[in-house]
Parts: sequence; structure tokens; C-alpha cells
Amino acid sequence: MTVNPLEHAKASLARASLDACVKCTICESHCPVVRETPLFSGPKWVGPQAERFRHGKSVDLSLDYCSGCSICTTVCPQGVKIAEINAQARAVMKADNMPLRDRLMPETELEGKLMTPFAPIANAALATKPVRVVVEKVIGIHRDAPMPKAQSRTFMSWFKEHEKTRTGPFPKGPIVFFHGCAGGYFETATSKAAVEVLEHIGYEVLAPKQGCCGLAHQSNGLFGRASKKLRQLVDQLNAAGKDLTIVASSGSCAGMIRHEAHEIMGLDDPDLLEVGSRTIEISEFIAELIDKGEFPVEDLQRWDITIPYHQPCQVKSQGIGKPAIKMMETIPGVTVVESGEACCGIAGTYGLKKEKYDVAQAVGKPLFDMIKRTNPKLAACETDTCRWQIRKGSGATTVHPVEIIHRSLGLAE
Repeated sequence: MTVNPLEHAKASLARASLDACVKCTICESHCPVVRETPLFSGPKWVGPQAERFRHGKSVDLSLDYCSGCSICTTVCPQGVKIAEINAQARAVMKADNMPLRDRLMPETELEGKLMTPFAPIANAALATKPVRVVVEKVIGIHRDAPMPKAQSRTFMSWFKEHEKTRTGPFPKGPIVFFHGCAGGYFETATSKAAVEVLEHIGYEVLAPKQGCCGLAHQSNGLFGRASKKLRQLVDQLNAAGKDLTIVASSGSCAGMIRHEAHEIMGLDDPDLLEVGSRTIEISEFIAELIDKGEFPVEDLQRWDITIPYHQPCQVKSQGIGKPAIKMMETIPGVTVVESGEACCGIAGTYGLKKEKYDVAQAVGKPLFDMIKRTNPKLAACETDTCRWQIRKGSGATTVHPVEIIHRSLGLAE
């Protein structure tokens, strides 16, 4: 990837779409952050309007309160790349003044490696108020922010043993599984469920060694670090086979490869674009199989349940519709109630930061309340950090939609 992402941000800032803005303020009316705090001037002002005066520099520091949810771009009737403009401008603004916290928080892979050997101790420490108070004061992560649960075993450790015992047959051939950092170290149940579902329907799952996609780095303005991470990941996924479909269990990580890497950071490397063209979120993949009559719906056991479902912002922004609803409602007896809410508030690492925690909780409250009314015990959502936020805010066990299918297929323990 020869393009320097930060230089691209300084020079480009998605200006090609800028003059299409007609100041209709639809983005403002849909912005979940504007609704909850006066600290953010709004996506139109810090985006296409401010960009006319920016000349490569920020003119409004409230830009840092943009959560990066991309709802503004999604709803814009004129096709203005508002979220992309804001993400690029923020990276430029923070380039010479990057907080240590914002450098540390995106290192999910490193955190997983450090926490896994000491999972019980790490979980106990992160559940202790004095420890969290110290973390808040020293690092700047809010004492009440949702934290991932460390697992005593990584997904890859499980998969290596699993490979030795599976017998097939696999009539549909090989397929590459992309689990993301959280799926490798924290949300391992989702990764295991995805593998077992794919194998049940006839695929030989390949899970190559894989690192971070760089999404959290990108959203914090660390474009250079994100680019290096992504380049490495592309090579790792390609190592499993350059003509194979790549199925992702993290909707946001899939979005980084398919959308944000080139739309925000300007990375148009042929290998990245080719990998992106083969990458698909697992709910979307299974919904397509159902449509084509290639999924064994007769294996699905009846489950009489109503499930509240929230589609994360970074899945909405990919324009794939809501395949998770179709997938889950294929199960006899399952009724899915879509949240109708724009955002859960977490926005990756945004809602973990002490100065933004209250905003994130206020953004998520309508969603939490909806889940409590609909089914306070179980909810579904495609991305990892969103599930952490929903679990803490609603009290409901929150799983990836593929785990619903996994249970109905009789594969759950």
C-alpha cells in the first residue's frame, strides 16, 4: 500500500462529495450524539460545512465528540461522505497531539495476549471498583465502562484441537474464517459457534493465523498503525487461499476490510480490494444460502422465543440490509423485533473514554429500554463491543445472531 493514509486525509478529506451538501440537516436530525450533548456541533457543521474553511486543519475541536457511527453518511440523500470527512479531519487534528490512552486502547490483540494467561485474575481486577478508579485516573477509561471478559483459552487454541477431531464430510469445500481480535480472545463463543455452523452445513473451515484489522486504530486517528495492521491481515487471510470466500463473525471488522480502509484511509491496494471482494459477514452469508435453498432448514429445531435485535452502525453502513433477521426468523417459532434505534452508543472505543461515557450511555438508553421491554434475558447483535455495551446497559445475555442458529441446530452444549 503505497499511499500514506494521513497524507491522504490531509489532501483529500473526501472533498469530492463536499459540494453536494445542500444543508438539509437530515444528518443532524439523525445524529445520536447531537441528540444527547451540546458538546458536539453536529456532523454537518464539523464535516462538509467546516471543511470549506479547514485547509487541512481542524476549525472545530468538538469534532472529537463525533462517535464515528457513520449514520450521517448512511442517511444523507445527496451522497455526501460526512462520516468519512469527519474521520479524516479528526486524524489530522490529533496527529501531533495523540493521547496515550488513544494509542493504548486500540491494541485489542495485545490486551488479549496479556490477559488470557491470567483470565480469572484479570476479570476479578476489572470488576473491582478501586482498580477501575485507578485505571480511570491514570489512563482515562471510565470506571463504569463495559469491559470484555478474558477467556482462559483463545479461539485458535480451541480450533487447533478441534481440527484434529473433526471428520466431515465437507461437500461444499474449504472456506476461510475471519474472527477478529475480540473473537480470538474475548468473544470466543461466537467464533466457535460460527465454525460449528459452517461445518454443519458442509464447509471445511480454515482459520489461518490472523491479527488485527486496524479498525480501532483508524477510529482513533492512528491511520499509519491501522494501515500496517491491515496489510499484515490481508497477507494472513490470503495465505489460506486466494480464491476462497472469507466469512467474518465480526460485522465491524468485515466493514473495515470492505469499506473503511479505502473510503476513509484511501487504501486502494489491489490485494486489499481483492480480499474485500471475497469477505462477507456470516449472517449475510447464511441468509444467501437460505435464499438459494442451500441451507438445511429442516435441521432447525423449533424455538418459541422473541428476540430483540440491534444492527450495529458499522454493519448498517455497509448497505447489506438486515440479513440477520432473515437468518434468525428461519428458525420455527422465532420472532425477531428490530430495535429501531440508531446506535448503542459504544462506537468501538468511544464509549469507554471517561469524557464520553455519559454521552454513550445516554445514546444507548433507548436501546437498553427496548430490550428490557421485549426480552430482558436475550438479545442479538453482530459486533463485539456493541454486545459488551448492550449486556451492561440492559442486563440481557447478548449474542451474535449466528449463536441463535447454532443453538437451533442442536450444536450448543
